[in-house]
Amino acid sequence: MSRTPPSDRPRVVVAMSGGVDSSVTAALLVERGYEVIGLMLRLWAEPGGECNRCCTPDAMADARAIAGMLDIPFYVRDYKTLFKTVIVDPFIEAYAQGLTPNPCLTCNRVIRFDRLLKEALSLGAQYLATGHYARVRQNEAGEYELWRGVDASKDQSYVLHTLTQQTLPHVLFPLGDYTKDDVRRMAEHYNLPVFNKPDSQDLCFLGADGYRGFLARHAPQTMIPGDIVNTRGEVLGRHRGLPAYTIGQRKGLGIAHPEPLYVLQLDPARNRVVVGTRDELGRDELTAHSVTYVAGRPLPGPTRVQAKIRYKARPVPATVTPLPDNRLHARFDAPLPDITPGQGFVMYDGDRVLGGGIIERP
Repeated sequence: MSRTPPSDRPRVVVAMSGGVDSSVTAALLVERGYEVIGLMLRLWAEPGGECNRCCTPDAMADARAIAGMLDIPFYVRDYKTLFKTVIVDPFIEAYAQGLTPNPCLTCNRVIRFDRLLKEALSLGAQYLATGHYARVRQNEAGEYELWRGVDASKDQSYVLHTLTQQTLPHVLFPLGDYTKDDVRRMAEHYNLPVFNKPDSQDLCFLGADGYRGFLARHAPQTMIPGDIVNTRGEVLGRHRGLPAYTIGQRKGLGIAHPEPLYVLQLDPARNRVVVGTRDELGRDELTAHSVTYVAGRPLPGPTRVQAKIRYKARPVPATVTPLPDNRLHARFDAPLPDITPGQGFVMYDGDRVLGGGIIERP
């Protein structure tokens, strides 16, 4: 369900990236009668390395060209220092602690839907629009709700679960009612030259050698080799550095064993990777911290939900119990092999997002 503008043409800032999603977002809102302003962010990248993929010179040129085609103002803001402080540095620190972070969660919470939203409002806009595949609805009680996008393969509600009753009234997701194929067809219909531009992959600030290469340069202390041990503490081999491994991983361990072994735990205190058999892998419960609820209030008690423990994970049934200090406990109906500290835990009631938090160590 899309929100249509009243007759006085409300102003909306569109976060542009030069890609097909944000370009179609801008085009749709122009067509629907909004007063649209395009805004793009310059984000931190490694000195002397590749540009941040969200704001390469080519992406900047594409976004500026699209704004020109749509006859909308286009501005660029420098968020490099903020991005380094609140996204990149905590990303490095999390890996140093043996966690596996998802910086997109923090980026949406702090960069897009806090700092950028405030900037949009300071420009006199009523809304900030992005190209995310998710939906915003208002229920009969007047509360705002966050829903999955209709395209299950592109749904991005997982990384938006921290949105609140304070931010949702000012957020538009025009693509939430469409599939990716729909969006590319619309881009072609609007004669946008980016209609067949590939989707971005991986984290925007990483180079071609991925997060392992990035950490080797920026946090070499995290890539120190150490022992691979079983649950009895017996040394089975050597690892290349804790960030090279993730919970549930089977391939690449370099261990000869009668049966397959999986990563069970990363132990930063002793710089060890703990492995075990399939029977030893998996947990049926977790706790999470920094929990937020879209409705602005905790669950009333133990509640049945569908839950995701990673961005691409399938939803699974669980019972969630709120705990003090913005924490929760979740028990799954069946053990999961890849519950990973540092990742997001997100709760759903059908397609409606209830909230979520960050998975803690067991």
